[in-house]
Parts: sequence; C-alpha cells; structure tokens
Amino acid sequence: MEPAATPSTSTVASSSGRPGSTGQSASALLARVAAAGGAPRLTWYADGGERIELSGAVLGNWITKTANLLVEEFDLGPESTLTLDLPAHWRGITWALAAWRVGACVDLRRDAPPGAVVATDDPERWAGRGADVVAVSLAPLARSFGAALPPGVLDAAASVMTYGDVLGYAPPTDPAAPALVTAEGAVAHAALVDHALGGPAGAPAPGARTLVVAREPGAFLLDAVATWARDGSLVAVTPDVAALATSDPARWERLVAGERVDVLLADGADEPRTR
Repeated sequence: MEPAATPSTSTVASSSGRPGSTGQSASALLARVAAAGGAPRLTWYADGGERIELSGAVLGNWITKTANLLVEEFDLGPESTLTLDLPAHWRGITWALAAWRVGACVDLRRDAPPGAVVATDDPERWAGRGADVVAVSLAPLARSFGAALPPGVLDAAASVMTYGDVLGYAPPTDPAAPALVTAEGAVAHAALVDHALGGPAGAPAPGARTLVVAREPGAFLLDAVATWARDGSLVAVTPDVAALATSDPARWERLVAGERVDVLLADGADEPRTR
C-alpha cells in the first residue's frame, strides 16, 4: 500500500544544478561510508551512559543486511515507499540508507497513509493498516523487540543479522524519483546529497568529525548524509546528553575533546562552530 498522495519532487527546489553540486548517488554515498573501513563513521551518545561506535565497515554491513531484508522479504525497490516512524536515532539512519540503496523512497510523515513497508518502534500504531510492518527496537544490543508483537509484524532485531553481508539484487534507482518525503515536500534521489549539503549549516569541511544533536529525524538524517558525503565522521548526541553543555560544562567538554570533534553544529543554530 503506497501513500495516497506523495508530494511531487518539485515541491522542494532541486539543488542538483547549483554551483558546487556533487551529483552523488545513494550508492556512491554508501561506498564512501564503507570505504572508511575500521575508522569511525558514527558515534552515538544517549542518556544512561549509552555510547555506540560504528566503523565504516560495520555501518556498511548493517545497511547491506537491512537492504537485503527489504528486498528479499518485502520486494522493496523503485516506486516503493518505506515509512520510517522512528525518532532521531542511529537505527533510523540504517533503515533510510538501506531503502535508498535499493531505490526506494523514505517517508517521514507519521500522519500520511503508510508505504509498502513501515519501520517503527510503535508497531501497534501501524498494525492492520495494509502495510508490512517491521518492529525496530531502539535498545542497545537488542536481540528482539522485547515485547509481544501484533500478528504478521517482523522483529527487526531478530531478523536483520540473519541476512547476507554482500548486497544481493538491487534494482536500478530512478534518479528523478522521490528519495525523501517530509512535511515540507519531497527530494529526488539525484538531488538528495546536494539537498543535505545545502542545509542551514552548509557543507561540513572535508573529513571533519562533526557533532550534531539528534533532535528531529529529518534534520538528523540530512546531517548524516552531508557529513558522509564529505568523507566525515558523525558524533550524534540525544538532547538529554546535549543538555550537559549547560548543566555540566566540564563533562561536556571532556566528551567533545575525547571524541576529537572538529565542528559542533549548535542545536537550532544556522552556523556551525569550529573548535
């Protein structure tokens, strides 16, 4: 079941023709991520002391396994939509990039009809609405969703790691088709990376270790795309962790220094602060 009214890609100005356009595809972006090998590409901090670091190789493996699941289990591909109903979280990034790798569209609107597949941490919300539903646990090192699931709902934690480490069949992507849909409109696959690089903070410096606050799912996803498009590494913190900047400045400075952060994207600010 596809969204009843997916916005035209014209509702968001394409950035693919402006000076400095990269023209990077999602598959090229994923190749950049994986090419980091053992170097960190994503470091995640959440309240309760949670810290997860994913190297380029490990992050690429998560994305590949998830892409294989989407194709083999649900036949997701071009002209299909994945509704991504997750908060700003590193697991949401893996599902989005997996969908883009197989040419699908990612829809972040919770109030729209579901796409063919829904990845969510709230499976009860989507059960019985005509879509295939995948329950995604946000708990670190989860081996199952941790709660009883409605009939027919797939448990991501128990399933993703059973899929292959090498990408199987991936249908060709239509560059003009929507890659990302939000309340503001849609962005085509061909314009996705340039759209991310054209955000309020601009393009990060090549190779920079960039810290962002994971507050809003769409902004967080685009921050990750922009960082990796410039061969950078992302340090993502939840709002509770970011609050240390005012509640415990010394602890916050230790975190920033320990992660060797080059650029801090101030929460809600239009310009990055370079250390």
